[in-house]
Amino acid sequence: MKLAAARAALDYVPSGAVLGVGSGSTVNLFIAALPGIRQRIEAAVASSEATAQRLAAAGIRVLDLNEVDDMPVYVDGADEVTEHLSMIKGGGGALTREKIVAAVAREFVCIADQSKLVPVLGQFPLPVEVIPMARSHVGRELAKLGATPVLRPGFTTDNGNIILDAHNLVISNPAELESAINQIAGVVTCGLFARRGADVLLLAGPEGVVKRGKRGILS
Repeated sequence: MKLAAARAALDYVPSGAVLGVGSGSTVNLFIAALPGIRQRIEAAVASSEATAQRLAAAGIRVLDLNEVDDMPVYVDGADEVTEHLSMIKGGGGALTREKIVAAVAREFVCIADQSKLVPVLGQFPLPVEVIPMARSHVGRELAKLGATPVLRPGFTTDNGNIILDAHNLVISNPAELESAINQIAGVVTCGLFARRGADVLLLAGPEGVVKRGKRGILS
């Protein structure tokens, strides 16, 4: 199902454009399919060092985001996604760069299998990237919001920071919680993608890929 979602995203890659590419297992399948349409891709911007390496190995030129003025589409996965296309991302720890690249793109295409679609976000622990000296402070503030924060052991982000995974949250208002967590001193960003959620969700199931927009299923 992940492969079906990844292949469906190829239809959203415009000719001659710079493509934003996320990270994770479903995105890795998307990258593996890119050599088949390499002639349509001017270059790509990667949301992680691992993605940059995979793109280069696939023969795709990788640009720094600061070299890019326009990005028509960004393709990435999700750890959880709602029917309103709010997401939790960052299981792989690349949430900050993913959020930056997504902010630049005109269209965010999320690729996922049907197990990632949830009625309410929060069963998957919410990743929060934190400057190391603020670990204890941020942990206490997350606890005040009802979370049980757990340091991701032995992990450092591409930005040199740590991840606190916030467990036991029921996220009824993702945009509001995203803003609240991002205002905590020492937080780089959290893995809630609600204020800038996906524009299109390609959700793969046993019967094929369903295309969803923010207002429902697309034709």
